[in-house]
Amino acid sequence: MRRWHAALAAAASGALPAVVAIAAPPSPSGASSSQPASSSAPTPPSAPASSSAPASSSAPTSSSAPAAPVVSSSAPAASSASLGRVYATCVEHVPEGATRPTWTLKAPPVATAGWALRLEIELTHGAGETVLHPGLSSQRGAEADGLAKAGFRLPNPDGGAGTEVRSTAPGKTVVIVHVVPLPKEPGTVELELPPLPLSIARASGEVVTVCTQPLAVRVVDPTASIPDARARPNPPARRQLEDWVALRDGLIAGGVTLLGALVGWLALRAWRRRPRRLPPPPPPRPAWERALEDLSALRARELVERGELIAHVDALSEIVRRYLGDRFGFDGLEATTREIQRALRAVTPPLPVMAEIERVLSDADLVKFAKAPPDPEGCLQLLALAEAIVHATIPASLAPGEAGAGQVPR
Repeated sequence: MRRWHAALAAAASGALPAVVAIAAPPSPSGASSSQPASSSAPTPPSAPASSSAPASSSAPTSSSAPAAPVVSSSAPAASSASLGRVYATCVEHVPEGATRPTWTLKAPPVATAGWALRLEIELTHGAGETVLHPGLSSQRGAEADGLAKAGFRLPNPDGGAGTEVRSTAPGKTVVIVHVVPLPKEPGTVELELPPLPLSIARASGEVVTVCTQPLAVRVVDPTASIPDARARPNPPARRQLEDWVALRDGLIAGGVTLLGALVGWLALRAWRRRPRRLPPPPPPRPAWERALEDLSALRARELVERGELIAHVDALSEIVRRYLGDRFGFDGLEATTREIQRALRAVTPPLPVMAEIERVLSDADLVKFAKAPPDPEGCLQLLALAEAIVHATIPASLAPGEAGAGQVPR
């Protein structure tokens, strides 16, 4: 330990190189006889290793902190006996005939109290052997208790500082372990990290367990550079924004529902206001049916009996003209008597009541234009002639109510 403290003091003053190699203990009795008996304790290296080895930066250090030293084992490649070294945090076990693996430990010599200290262990073992997880992820157990007594704690693996095992090449494995130094005394103190177990599974099913060397770590108080460091008071309360998930989801659902209802209402309104096809109008009534109804209504008015002879003749003339125009396809109300006669003479076959039609039209013209006074008997005769004209011009092939206006019988 004194040599460790001297090495750290020299490194802090800049007298040591950036990387320091320290040999691990050699194999126990039963190995080669050339090994000295006193070599079971750690010995300082004879020459510094290459300065290209990377230094860990997992813990914050000051700019004047030295680089990470490298602790490497130089034990012989084979051992015929089992090593039985027992520590509070590790029990070493090498089965008889097994090859003892070698390891190299990289760690920063200076750590900050309360910050994770990153340890990188590179193992060299047989190509068919597998390095097992160190299992240093529990805050309970013998290993955790031994670390706690030494002033170290295991970090929570969920915080991103868990143990990692990574194979770099056949027979080469890197194990990364994090520990948190928590010294009981304030200020800068010297702590010794107990040995850590490294287990390797052989192809035969046997497990080889080796222990790292104790590592001296200089722990710096994070408030060492702050004069008269005191605990800071609690910060003032800040306004908290509460996220009402139920209210937010309800408002979103309500908005979507209202929007859907609005879209549905607009669609229904547009569908109801769409242009609709009107039903076809009822077929027009035959001209002779309307004419017979109008003549029957004229007779029922009894204009002749009341002495309204001119009105009776005018109404009779209008009924006959409208019927002839609708029946044979011309405007009977706007056509003159000669135009009506010319249109009716062109009808084929000739009308049998052509003379009666000309008489009714001419007598009506005399009363209307010549102001000839009609007599009651003549008015009644004109009404009877009009009824006869309508009955005589009904198509013989169609029953009343089936023939259309303007159809000419063939």
